[in-house]
Amino acid sequence: MTLRARDLMTGEVATVGPDEEVGDVLGRLARAEFDGYPVLDGDDLVGIVTRGDILRLFRSEERVVWIPIGVPPFSETLTYAIDLPFDDLDLGIDVAKQAQRPIREAMTEAVVTVGPETEFDRLVELLTEEERDINRLPVLDDGALVGIVTRQDLLRALRDG
Repeated sequence: MTLRARDLMTGEVATVGPDEEVGDVLGRLARAEFDGYPVLDGDDLVGIVTRGDILRLFRSEERVVWIPIGVPPFSETLTYAIDLPFDDLDLGIDVAKQAQRPIREAMTEAVVTVGPETEFDRLVELLTEEERDINRLPVLDDGALVGIVTRQDLLRALRDG
């Protein structure tokens, strides 16, 4: 029997909306056991956003600042390292401004998806492509999000044989 996406996927997928604020989504990701969300506009998959996508909003080449994710508008105290240029920046205002941006500004719009019948070998191909470097594949059935398959799901399937 060939394993397919439907056999490996997590069926109840946590999602975010494109207009949710970056700070709120980053706070949710900090508490989650995964590091990305499919982005749904109504029932339509319009993107995917990862912790790395969000942190890139705060990044530059010059310096590293530790920002507590617990000051308004955040809800929990956690710490992330992000790069910020001190010379051009009012730290409090810029961080707050970035945190209030909609997630659509951080998400990846070109999402690689699969169907429930996609075979294991194809899933491995997609999740190990060096060029794309993706860790999760939303599973769509007739355009509707029905699950998600991650690299961890594939490893678990190999382990359990």
